[in-house]
Amino acid sequence: MAFQLGDDDMQGMSEMNLIPLIDIMLVLMIIFLVTATVLNPSVPLDLPQTSASVQQQPPEVIQISVDKDAGVYWDEASISLEELEKRLIAQSSLETEPTIHLRADKDARYDTVAQILALASKAQLSKIAFVNE
Repeated sequence: MAFQLGDDDMQGMSEMNLIPLIDIMLVLMIIFLVTATVLNPSVPLDLPQTSASVQQQPPEVIQISVDKDAGVYWDEASISLEELEKRLIAQSSLETEPTIHLRADKDARYDTVAQILALASKAQLSKIAFVNE
């Protein structure tokens, strides 16, 4: 007579439970991240003083558009070439020179674009960029 405890088909546990190990690793990672941000080592330095000043805000950008029917637009408002000349002269008297973004339709007349460039040159505005796609 043999003495036996448990079932015959009971097998040993062949897998390891990894959930407690993962929990411990997450806690260690959180502790590491918190201490790494708190203990930010810095080298004590005596930095030199300079005479450089803080740069001012970038100058204003003016959008001038020319459509295919030779219509001229300041930002989104339609204006004449005479009004454009007055506005460009007013902009040239500002402390910082504005940047002009010239947008011309591909079917626009070159004459209109050349007149706008001449008006900007007359107002002594030299920062002109052509916008395309």
